[in-house]
Amino acid sequence: MGGILSSFSKRSCSEAETKMALEKAQNLVSSNPVMVFSKTYCGFCDRVKKLLKQLDANFQVMELDKEADGDAIQAALLEWTGQRTVPNVFIGGKHIGGCDAVMEKHNQGQLVPMLIEVKAVNAEQKA
Repeated sequence: MGGILSSFSKRSCSEAETKMALEKAQNLVSSNPVMVFSKTYCGFCDRVKKLLKQLDANFQVMELDKEADGDAIQAALLEWTGQRTVPNVFIGGKHIGGCDAVMEKHNQGQLVPMLIEVKAVNAEQKA
């Protein structure tokens, strides 16, 4: 008896696939001041990407549902960060979390200083 959620079940990834995906994810995180792992149909991902755009932040996005190894990358992110859900956001190589964590940092006035520190936004613009 398959429900609507069964269509979203993911195949399991081999250890080798997960290892390669982890290296890919870590390389993306280390080479971008702000890295967002996302899915195109995710409303929470859209909220984070819209906020970063409103802040004129320089950020990179990987849409996991558009990547051939997206399932493996998502499994690797779970292994690395303990978080499987998207968005999965990193700033300056540091794992921030998902939508709630990013919005909380923004509401507490912590997000923009973090973005300035990693030169993802222009400090003079935000002064």
